[in-house]
Amino acid sequence: MTMTTVERDARLGRWLRLLVWGGATVAWLIPLVAKLLTDLPWTTFDFIAWGVMLLVAAGACEIGLRLSGSLAYRAGVVVAAGTSFLITWSNLAVGIIGDENNPLNQIFFGVIAIAIVGAFLARFRARGMALAMAVTAAAQFGTGFVALAYEHIVFAIVGVFSMGWLLAAWLFREAARGEGA
Repeated sequence: MTMTTVERDARLGRWLRLLVWGGATVAWLIPLVAKLLTDLPWTTFDFIAWGVMLLVAAGACEIGLRLSGSLAYRAGVVVAAGTSFLITWSNLAVGIIGDENNPLNQIFFGVIAIAIVGAFLARFRARGMALAMAVTAAAQFGTGFVALAYEHIVFAIVGVFSMGWLLAAWLFREAARGEGA
């Protein structure tokens, strides 16, 4: 018995959803277990913020997984959501430039806003998403020059984030190619 492409994509979608939501659940439980076993200095607010961040990232992935059956598109959504999550997490936890209270760190949330606005302007179509993620990567790279004035290591961190946006752009471009074929 052979599986059709539609059946295969539906099955893959179920596995990806399980991976995303299961991963988010495990990620939420790790600091909870650490708190029980060690002196992790997390407050109730820290657990709520962590849970909201995971919920937003997993929810964005869920929506993206439903928008297209293309594996490249789905991977692009996961990479873009993951990059946004890592930027938010590192910015809120310790700050990217200086500490978490440095007002310059707001530029990194601006980069995420560029990605979100770009996705809406692209109407979540693969070709437009590729362009939106490329523009976001350029904006992210630009934040590195601001960071250079403060801490040189931040330029490398910004480079990693930029690579995440570029990978998402490439995946969306591949999804657009698949749609054209």
